[in-house]
Amino acid sequence: MFCYTQDLKPITAEEAAKYFGQSKTVCGKVASTKYAEKSKKQPTFLNLNRPHPNQVFTIVIWGSDRGKFEKPPEILYDGKDVCVTGLIVEHKGIPQIVARDPGQITIK
Repeated sequence: MFCYTQDLKPITAEEAAKYFGQSKTVCGKVASTKYAEKSKKQPTFLNLNRPHPNQVFTIVIWGSDRGKFEKPPEILYDGKDVCVTGLIVEHKGIPQIVARDPGQITIK
């Protein structure tokens, strides 16, 4: 189990691109979700503030970690205001955090 109780000042999903390579808490509204069960590693995507393909930030949950969540993440977080804590990385120009543990994501 990870501990994500760091005292990090939250940033918005729009600000996340300024912080590639840093651990931050990013907050926004889940505007769209997708569980790509037929894709490699079966990722779940939680897109913040704007739906795919215009998302400003994505939370990625790999299939191997889905079982750690009380409900499927695409249902649990859909439409909710959330914060995610972790390392901000870039994927095709979009900032994202990989959430490997439910403790990384909080519903506001």
